[in-house]
Amino acid sequence: MRAVPLHLEAGSDVRRSLEQLALDHNAGGFVLSVVGNLSQAAFACPGKSAPTVLAGELEIITLQGTISPDGVHLHLSFSDASCQVWGGHLEHGTLVLRGADLLVGLLSSAPIASASSEPRVEIAGRPECPFSRRALRMLRTLGIAFVEIEPDETGPVPQLYIDGVAIGGYNELAELHSRGELDALRSL
Repeated sequence: MRAVPLHLEAGSDVRRSLEQLALDHNAGGFVLSVVGNLSQAAFACPGKSAPTVLAGELEIITLQGTISPDGVHLHLSFSDASCQVWGGHLEHGTLVLRGADLLVGLLSSAPIASASSEPRVEIAGRPECPFSRRALRMLRTLGIAFVEIEPDETGPVPQLYIDGVAIGGYNELAELHSRGELDALRSL
């Protein structure tokens, strides 16, 4: 691992900046630390279909999660002028007020998946479904190769399959991840 400092100027979009860092280095990694403030925070709360956006002088408390050339999965917490704490999944539109300094731990360059290896994961979702988007983001962030398939018209989405076996939806995928059972599927 190598530690890479990232200074963000006023007006920088935090998520876009981290996505660009992963692309520029063609590497995955994670946020080690952050200090700074925001003029606007856009974050996804569990169960909500659209991001929540708050504006004002906001102090970053934590930013943690993973980045890769295929996407990011980051959780942000921050406080407002009343010291009320907010948080959720970092979304585009989270803007730096005066400045922010991050330290990012980058792993070795991201490998290119072999064209001959078939992905073991299939996912059926819909673009308007927040849980489909979250499942896709998790798979990309973890570096798990997958194939998108058409959803069963009668069932909920997302529908996920590993080696042809239905595992359920986003919650089941997240549970497998929390137990480390997706690690064997990673190509990072």
